[in-house]
Amino acid sequence: MIEVKSLKKYFKTKDGMLHAVDDVSFSVNKGETLGLVGESGCGKSTLGRTMIRLLDATGGSVLFKGTDIMTLSNREMKQMRRKIQIVFQDPYSSLNPRMSVMDIIAEPLVVSSVFKHASDREAKVLELMDTVGLARRLARTYPHELDGGRRQRIGIARALALEPEFIVLDEPVSALDVCIQAQVLNLLKTLQKEFGYTYIFISHNLSVVKHVSTRIAVMYLGKIVELVDAGELFKKTQHPYTQALISAIPLPIVDSHRDRIILEGDVPSPVNPPAGCRFAGRCRYKMERCEAESPVLAETPGSSNGHSVACFIPQ
Repeated sequence: MIEVKSLKKYFKTKDGMLHAVDDVSFSVNKGETLGLVGESGCGKSTLGRTMIRLLDATGGSVLFKGTDIMTLSNREMKQMRRKIQIVFQDPYSSLNPRMSVMDIIAEPLVVSSVFKHASDREAKVLELMDTVGLARRLARTYPHELDGGRRQRIGIARALALEPEFIVLDEPVSALDVCIQAQVLNLLKTLQKEFGYTYIFISHNLSVVKHVSTRIAVMYLGKIVELVDAGELFKKTQHPYTQALISAIPLPIVDSHRDRIILEGDVPSPVNPPAGCRFAGRCRYKMERCEAESPVLAETPGSSNGHSVACFIPQ
């Protein structure tokens, strides 16, 4: 459904061009969830927003069912937005505090002129509230009157209003407590099963991503360094950075032990990234080649399911 080709997003700063997303390529299949993980500042949220043109790309293309989103006019993009939507990270700042729940969810329907009559629009909003598990009695309330879980359900209902096919979920549960996280994650999985939605799920939490994803892409400093099936990531991790991320996950077992991989050194500046592998300065397997040449994300030899790694020494 989605094919990203050599996508780039640079920001101009006083020190130079900041390479937030740098030559990223991957695809997303219809009906699957692609998890996108990495530490804060790696570019994952910028990638998601650039894919759906909330940010203008510096270079590259994003094909949605063969149509390059980056070449569409404003009028064409308005029509495209009915098929691609986003759920933002903060369920409070992404909602207009002066609008009621009814008005927030109805806004995409108003902008796209889906219904001529207000009564039909209100009926659709109430149906969406039922779909995401929001009580109808909350239709006239305001965001500040609700807890984080309900606010995020409002954001999800708004994203579903135009019946999209592809949704970017930008850390949709990171601002919620654990119990509410589970409710929202289960809701997203149920909606996907019922309506066949295609997701990109952005998070810094590998455990959460494993729970919801079909495949997982690991980002480091603007590049994807590993792409693998969710079930295989924890069994056959090959990139040293991914190994370090997994070693940091606490085990929910008393007296359990996992060898921690402590990364030394600093993350390189995205304004002046190194010429070779961007992880080389912190990698325990570093060779001379790693500092001179940038590895390309490619399928590992003998892989039967597309396990791809950007590393000269697959582990």
